[in-house]
Amino acid sequence: MTHASTIPAPTTEEAAAGRRVRPVPRPRRLPTTAATALGLFAAARLTGCLALAALARGDGRQPLALLGRSWDSLWYLGIAAHGYGRTLHFRTVVQSDMAFFPLYPGLVRAVTTAAPLSGGAAGLLVSWTAAALAAYGIYLVGARVRGPAVATVLVLLWGLLPHSVVLSMAYTEPVLTALAAWSLHAVLTGRWVWAGTLAALAGLSRPNGFAVAAAVMAAAAHELWRGRGQGQGGPGREHGEERKVTHRLWTGIALAPLGWAGYVLWVGRRTGDPLGGYFTVQRLWGSRFDLGDGSLGFMRHLLLRGDRFVFPLTMVIVAAGVLLFALLLAERVPVPLVVYSGVLLLVVLGGSGFFASKPRFLLPAFPLLLPLAGALVRTARARPWHAALVVGALAGLSFAYGAYLVVFSRTPL
Repeated sequence: MTHASTIPAPTTEEAAAGRRVRPVPRPRRLPTTAATALGLFAAARLTGCLALAALARGDGRQPLALLGRSWDSLWYLGIAAHGYGRTLHFRTVVQSDMAFFPLYPGLVRAVTTAAPLSGGAAGLLVSWTAAALAAYGIYLVGARVRGPAVATVLVLLWGLLPHSVVLSMAYTEPVLTALAAWSLHAVLTGRWVWAGTLAALAGLSRPNGFAVAAAVMAAAAHELWRGRGQGQGGPGREHGEERKVTHRLWTGIALAPLGWAGYVLWVGRRTGDPLGGYFTVQRLWGSRFDLGDGSLGFMRHLLLRGDRFVFPLTMVIVAAGVLLFALLLAERVPVPLVVYSGVLLLVVLGGSGFFASKPRFLLPAFPLLLPLAGALVRTARARPWHAALVVGALAGLSFAYGAYLVVFSRTPL
């Protein structure tokens, strides 16, 4: 954090001439502890939930029921209660619960076994706990790469995204983000076994959880390449640094993809197609990776004919994600953060099906917010009212849009 500079004393000549010496303005100090970051995040999400509750009550609906038992939450709660095996058949779509990864329903099942809670309440407890752990992990990653001030704002921005209402619902994004943040922090601090273990768990949480394994393996490959260069008299050797590749790095590489690959192979075995079974299940849901062809067709439809309010805002959010990724590349952040965010963004851009869910799929990509957090910190120090207006506008959008999505929108989140 930048410290206040000392005000210089006037010189003898200036004093003799009677000149008035203007004091050098002190840079404004910002509260930058982890507790502050977590407090701001909790306040943001609590306010969002209160706005949702007010809207839901006005519509005669139960807020906790909406948060705990909406859309995909029902699938996860069904798996937690009864295991896999549910399939719904429609005219052109076959929806199997094997499209949903097992970690979140497993955690919900563990909570309902240990405590007298309903499935919805247990799902919310898991999600809220994971969101808090994710916020702390995001702070630690941000503090390591950009300092505590940027880290604090990074956590706040993550809690004020337009789709951040999902962080308060019985959904899997908080669990994935928590595992991703702590895995990335383990990579940045050289704890490869922890990084690989957490990446494996992230791979069991969601289909796009393999982005964490990709980040760990890319970081490990970069480390190996640097070690090789130093072994040949590279720049590290010139500065007298010793860089040894240990078995822990190889263990981390081996562990990272196990969760995601293990579940995909398990679904393949259950469906009779070991390598392609899981992807068939996703294709029958209408979800596939087609290099963006389906998404482009849908966007053409929106531009030519218009559609519900959710879809145009989805396009804006995805476009903002692309811009933020370009800014992230320009800031030269560590390799694992770039790879992790890039893989998540690639899945969003290249995947088809459930267009309105794309902003939710970007929620775990918190490193994309680093350039915005840095800019907001600089603005807060120079023009605090401008920064307050920006945060207020983001908060208003987040609270209003989140409540609308859950209470009134008929579009699956």
